[in-house]
Amino acid sequence: MKKQIVALLRAVWESTRDLLPIVVVIAFFQLVVLHEPMAHLGSLLWGTGLVVLGLTLFVRGLEMGLFPIGESMAYAFARKGSLWWLLAFAFALGFGTTVAEPALIAVAAEAAKVAAKGGMIGSDGAARAAYALGLRITVAVSVGTAIVVGVLRILKGWPLHWLIMGGYVGVVVMTAFAPKGIVGIAYDSGGVTTSTITVPLVTALGVGLAMAIKGRNPMVDGFGLIAFASLLPMIFVMGYGMVIH
Repeated sequence: MKKQIVALLRAVWESTRDLLPIVVVIAFFQLVVLHEPMAHLGSLLWGTGLVVLGLTLFVRGLEMGLFPIGESMAYAFARKGSLWWLLAFAFALGFGTTVAEPALIAVAAEAAKVAAKGGMIGSDGAARAAYALGLRITVAVSVGTAIVVGVLRILKGWPLHWLIMGGYVGVVVMTAFAPKGIVGIAYDSGGVTTSTITVPLVTALGVGLAMAIKGRNPMVDGFGLIAFASLLPMIFVMGYGMVIH
């Protein structure tokens, strides 16, 4: 019990240390540059404490739950030796985690509001909801596809840089043909997709798979799935915009 308390206090200190630069920057510009007092200081301190606690619990949860389960499932599929089940799991993992991403939900809802104001879709709630859902599903399918490509790269030993360069060539080509109103959303989708839920599980899958396959180096082959998950949504969302608009 004592060791657990010490570990928790150490984790809280590490989270506080990580957030300290942000607090210093905000305080410096607020007090020194803007010469404005901190309004509602008590609420700010309470909120900062909640952020530290939340970050601590989140990181501990990753270490205790998501990373181990991702690696263990990768080991299990590698031992099972079924390529199709592994690829199906990779797609389902990418799709499921992306649909649940809070950042993507927020961006899709905001994109629907802007599209409605711009006259690209209807202004009623049903049209906005359908647009946001279609955007989320499109991104989720793209991430699922990206994870499948990343798993195949690990299995086959394909060079990561050639796949990434080819993907960005596709992004440039799609940018030339996609509606201007969707390009910015597509580029942002690649960033918000790889967030709180997706990154830990996908990273654990890649590292665990590379460790389970003979001849693969986890440092060289295990990472890189997130790069695909950031890249393909840009292409898919621009394609979605070409269909919708």
